[in-house]
Amino acid sequence: MTVWLPEAESEDLMGGLPDGFRADVWTGGELPATADEVEVVVPPFDVEDGALAVLSDLPRLRLVQLESVGVDWVLPHLPPGVALCNARGAYDAAVAEWVVAVVLAQLRTLPRFAGAQRDGRWDYSHSDSLEGKTVLVVGYGSIGSALRPVLEVFGAEVVGVSRRARPGVRGAEDLAALLPTADVVVLLAPATAQTAGMVDARFLARMRDGALLVNAGRGVLVDTGALLAELTSGRLRAALDVTDPEPLPAGHPLWSAPGLLLTPHVAGSNGTAMAKAMALVKAQLVRLSRGEPLVNTITPDSY
Repeated sequence: MTVWLPEAESEDLMGGLPDGFRADVWTGGELPATADEVEVVVPPFDVEDGALAVLSDLPRLRLVQLESVGVDWVLPHLPPGVALCNARGAYDAAVAEWVVAVVLAQLRTLPRFAGAQRDGRWDYSHSDSLEGKTVLVVGYGSIGSALRPVLEVFGAEVVGVSRRARPGVRGAEDLAALLPTADVVVLLAPATAQTAGMVDARFLARMRDGALLVNAGRGVLVDTGALLAELTSGRLRAALDVTDPEPLPAGHPLWSAPGLLLTPHVAGSNGTAMAKAMALVKAQLVRLSRGEPLVNTITPDSY
């Protein structure tokens, strides 16, 4: 069975291909010679949107397996009858680590102290604490489950919100009432027609004065203009790993917005997450070859 991998190093990252598989590398450009026989494609992260149209030209394609959790960039190009699976679980620890890092950095005013260091100033001041804070996690799934115990170690109360209520997690219908109770709001939701622009002026107005908005989900969740208005007024602070637009162009007002800690979509980019993602790919290939059910399959109900 033929699989297309996104990089020459991918095979090594997964510890070698399972028995019965051979691989070609497709980086989003010219198609390998095995286009008529490939059954599994693992597209690269940085593939141009138009390049994914070639998926419809692969006659034996059965599975598109992503290295990422987000699937919005692939869904418009998925041929009928082809399974789509994401890498849910591979980035849980990495993204949780980033969220904790930026929350602590903002509460302990580390950007202020870093600026004082650059200026050669001894800028002593008291800062805030995560202990006793309420953290509202919007889009509570596997990453939220990894994040909760770490935040609780610091004495924070974690409240999860998902599309549907389940034991220990509130439903989306409760979100508006929960926003004024939170000191920190963490966005982990995917980009869908329902979530695009959900963090608008009305959403932000319901957040309490001085609250912190953290976005590790997708940039399109947030109305950038509405957030800029709140940051400029000084009422809210934010930490963003994703933006709209993305990449953020030179001269964009977010670069200089007060109270904002900004990183370039790196929350999941640490030394272990990619190896975990490729290990998941390998396990999927084994399941496919054995006729076993795939994991992390994307359906209309799951995304």
